Amino acid sequence: MDHDIHVSTKEKLEIANRVSIIGIVVNVLLTIFKLIAGIVGRSGAMVSDAIHSSSDVLATLVVMVGINLSGKDSDSEHPYGHDRIESIAAIILAGILFFTGAMIGYNAIRQLITGEAIETPGMLAVVAAIVSIVVKEAMYWYTRAAAKKIDSAAMMGDAWHHRSDALSSIGSLVGIVGARLGFAFMDPLAAGIISLLIIKVAFEVAKDAVDNMLDTSVDDEIEEDLRKAVMEYPKVKGVDDLKTRRFGNGYYLDLEIAMDGDLTLKESHDAAEAVHAGLERRFPKIKHCMIHVNPEGEGKTE
Repeated sequence: MDHDIHVSTKEKLEIANRVSIIGIVVNVLLTIFKLIAGIVGRSGAMVSDAIHSSSDVLATLVVMVGINLSGKDSDSEHPYGHDRIESIAAIILAGILFFTGAMIGYNAIRQLITGEAIETPGMLAVVAAIVSIVVKEAMYWYTRAAAKKIDSAAMMGDAWHHRSDALSSIGSLVGIVGARLGFAFMDPLAAGIISLLIIKVAFEVAKDAVDNMLDTSVDDEIEEDLRKAVMEYPKVKGVDDLKTRRFGNGYYLDLEIAMDGDLTLKESHDAAEAVHAGLERRFPKIKHCMIHVNPEGEGKTE
């Protein structure tokens, strides 16, 4: 089973920078458009939506900086590289998402409790909401595809930030249309539901980033495939121990294998080297593989 599509660091940075620049340009233009539409169309919801879009610019910058820093080569102070910077960027992004969702929810509750008057919006606000939904949903799928290609948690979080803006615009559209039909309460009610969805996504993005920071093991399915791959080598008699730990968008592998105790040191060394090279070639997400050889029957058999 092919788990990994290898993308070089250079290609990853090129994709990330291209997607980020496009995202920033789209968000700036959309923010200006929605702000004008909100003011001219007399829609407080659309003005709030414009502010939400402006937060996407900050989120994309965080992702762009995080991915570029994580792509730096290892050095004497950071011999294992800088991959975890991307996880830090994802956590910051999750915080931005949470704050955005919380503010939307707070304003929704305040409006429902106070019952403050909402001015009847004009058609321009309706058009702006529809344009925002279409554009931001398209940006979600575009950014999501790039995030999956380069396996970036931070960029996937940015994709969800685009979708949170689309959801916010759906709430704005429902509220604006509802207000035009005389049901003013629909605006804050829809916004409140959307805020919960955004907060849920924030926790999911943060959890994935924290798992990467805490050396969490890879999925059981991948570990089982690793064991099967190791056992394909004729001189390997068994897998005594196998441990994995996620690191950024890859993982480290610590492996103990059993071989015939009568093999010479060079024979067992060459066989272990073959396993090492084969695993890193077959599973490109392996950042490094450490292999220890035990005489058959003397290891900790799993």
